[in-house]
Amino acid sequence: MQINVNTDNTINKHQGLDEHVETVVRSSIGRFSDQVTRVDVHLSNENKEKKADGGNYCMLEARLSGVAPIVVHDHANDLHQAINNAGGKLARALDSAIGRLQDKHRHAATPLADDATADKHLTDS
Repeated sequence: MQINVNTDNTINKHQGLDEHVETVVRSSIGRFSDQVTRVDVHLSNENKEKKADGGNYCMLEARLSGVAPIVVHDHANDLHQAINNAGGKLARALDSAIGRLQDKHRHAATPLADDATADKHLTDS
């Protein structure tokens, strides 16, 4: 699973931030690493001021093969909290999306009874 961290000019990108993002993403969605090919992380401060409190924004976009990207967002006063919250949201969203896919495949694979006598007792008078 590839993790790409993108920031705007309001966020000071450094090695510690990249490591925190990678740790949160891997711990949150590590169990889906076989299905997820890439996670794009977008970080910004919507107040457009580096020293301003609040407005920290994290968007996580998970790419799975053959499925539309799954995107979650979170806002928090602290950037690390926004990243942690978004990681939890992404885990829940992936759990739901992958569960739906597995149900869809499970139901599609269930063969219908083609035996004409299987429902004979329902039509006999």
